[in-house]
Amino acid sequence: MRHDPHWGQPTPPVPPGTAGMPGWLEERLFDQRIVMIRGQLTPEAATSISAALLTLDAAGPAPVQLHVASDGGELSAALTVIDVLDTMNAPVHALVTSQASGAVVAVLAAAGRRSAYRHARFKLSEPRAAGVTGTADEVTRAAGQHLRELEEIVLRLAEVTGQSRSRIEDDLSAGRVLSAEEAVAYGLLDEIMKNGSRG
Repeated sequence: MRHDPHWGQPTPPVPPGTAGMPGWLEERLFDQRIVMIRGQLTPEAATSISAALLTLDAAGPAPVQLHVASDGGELSAALTVIDVLDTMNAPVHALVTSQASGAVVAVLAAAGRRSAYRHARFKLSEPRAAGVTGTADEVTRAAGQHLRELEEIVLRLAEVTGQSRSRIEDDLSAGRVLSAEEAVAYGLLDEIMKNGSRG
């Protein structure tokens, strides 16, 4: 357990994605049912994010806010978070505060409601696989698994956005970049945040 110098008493474990923030701010975000994805989405970060989401889901039915500011991460890590989002009873409202790229775009698509700030940016790119070492057969099997998981992401994005599978595949291959307005038109976002609105 860490100690928060502002309060002089033990605080809960660091909520995921808030590393580097003051302890009192970490705690307030979690109290407000806010979970953050910041920086690269690694397997370790995905585990912490999933634990936080499940904890908040068990605490009650109020919406959980997932704040996103991430330039991507590993495909397996994204699927870990997506699996949790798919099983939650509490609604999840995702808010992109700066950027969402690669595998994190798939996590965004799994949220029940998706919004962004006006200057947020989105990059559709193929999520990277974790580095694999071993025999030729092991590497081949890992590559096949990655392709199957990538297909899951393509189908999810096609379902959520209404775009064709071939369009999604082309845009991921090209690394297409979207503004917030373009993301709404594409079907990736429901809305752009305006004055007085909340995630």
